[in-house]
Amino acid sequence: MTELTFTHDKTASRYELRRGDELVSVLDYRDNGRTVALTRAFTNPAHRGHGYAAIVTERAVADIEAAGDRTVLPVCWYVADWFEHHPERAAVLEGAGVR
Repeated sequence: MTELTFTHDKTASRYELRRGDELVSVLDYRDNGRTVALTRAFTNPAHRGHGYAAIVTERAVADIEAAGDRTVLPVCWYVADWFEHHPERAAVLEGAGVR
């Protein structure tokens, strides 16, 4: 089985998840310096149903949390749903008192 690779492409304002050389899922964002709006999670249709969107979302949230200076605004419906299923991560949400 080919290993998954997670990267942060700051130039494209997105997080990427690859299986080998193939891009399987992305999470686009907009960063205003205080808040990171996660705007669109997308998984290549050929790779849907394997949890890749959840993986890229979890790793992106972990990356934002690790920086410690921004909050998250879940604009994308998938990301909002992910936060509903992971209430333990709600402290990073905009308006949750992070900073």
